[in-house]
Amino acid sequence: MSKYAVTSGIQTSPVKTVLYGPEGIGKSTFASHFPDPVFIDTEGGTKRLNVARLPQPTSWAMLLDEVAEVRKGSVPCGTLVIDTADWAERLCIQAVCAKAKVNGIEDFGYGKGYTYAKEEFGKLLDALEEVLNTGHNVVVLAHAAITKFEQPDAVGNYDRWSMKTSKQVAPLLREWCDMLLFANYKTVVEKVGDGKNAKSKASGGRRVLYTAHHPCWDAKNRFDLPEEVPFDYASIAACIPGAMSAQAPKPEPQPRSQPEADILPSPQQEAKPVAQPQPAPLQESSEKNVLLSLGVPEKLAALMSANKVSCEELQGVVGKRGYFPEDMPIKDYPADFVEGCLIAAWPQVFQMVLDNRDIPF
Repeated sequence: MSKYAVTSGIQTSPVKTVLYGPEGIGKSTFASHFPDPVFIDTEGGTKRLNVARLPQPTSWAMLLDEVAEVRKGSVPCGTLVIDTADWAERLCIQAVCAKAKVNGIEDFGYGKGYTYAKEEFGKLLDALEEVLNTGHNVVVLAHAAITKFEQPDAVGNYDRWSMKTSKQVAPLLREWCDMLLFANYKTVVEKVGDGKNAKSKASGGRRVLYTAHHPCWDAKNRFDLPEEVPFDYASIAACIPGAMSAQAPKPEPQPRSQPEADILPSPQQEAKPVAQPQPAPLQESSEKNVLLSLGVPEKLAALMSANKVSCEELQGVVGKRGYFPEDMPIKDYPADFVEGCLIAAWPQVFQMVLDNRDIPF
């Protein structure tokens, strides 16, 4: 008999996310909507955001020490955000060069310096893995740059988006994360005119998030997300478990402008079977109409009426988790909170309602 236990089934755990995109697209703002985030801002890009942050690290050692403080629980949070990987790599390279007493990474000789930097950067990923093991989500942000790429079995090269890190560090980040997300502006190029006078004209500008690999960028996810979704936290909120750290403080009840995924457990968490909206009998239709008359959004009203959930029960769950006051009407909840949290992860919300019903008074 083996001395190792064999396990099976889906395991709920914190999520490690890497998000990259062009400068100014809103990566830091996107990360600020993760559960109880604390930023390690290596480049000073969050000064205009109302977020919790540690002091800007001035050295590689300070960066690793701040990560260690989060791991030990000295810094209460639900999500640790590294903003950004490419600026963190600069600190890493400076430390490698200082240790070897050389002026620059190229002074090591062809490729050797970047190999040393890759090994040193691996220490950060090991430290972040320990942060994950203590129950915190981890988000690593990075800038994007257009680079030349050539397939081994193809003739010629082409442009593609990649992380603005060294060629040695980028694969480490891609392999390490659960979700590799690429944010960009949706641009449409069309021909204007006829014949030799035809010109290409670009239009668009809508921000989108890519979650799957494409010849022009790297992306992946382990949650069966659509290949392209709006660049909004609600698009991935159901994939992110809430703050699991025992040290994380309970937030004060107050309205929030954006949905927070820590109200809900991971969508993979097992829950009791939940009835899905079906063509409703007369009584159920009447219950839904009552909910609609109270201003409950139609999709949410359908789920509530199908599962016999009252407004008071749902408001109790939301209020108990400390995200909105318990007496705040559902009609006043932000639309992205309703869509991204309540509806997207309804099985877990309903499970919380059932758990509250079982509490003796």
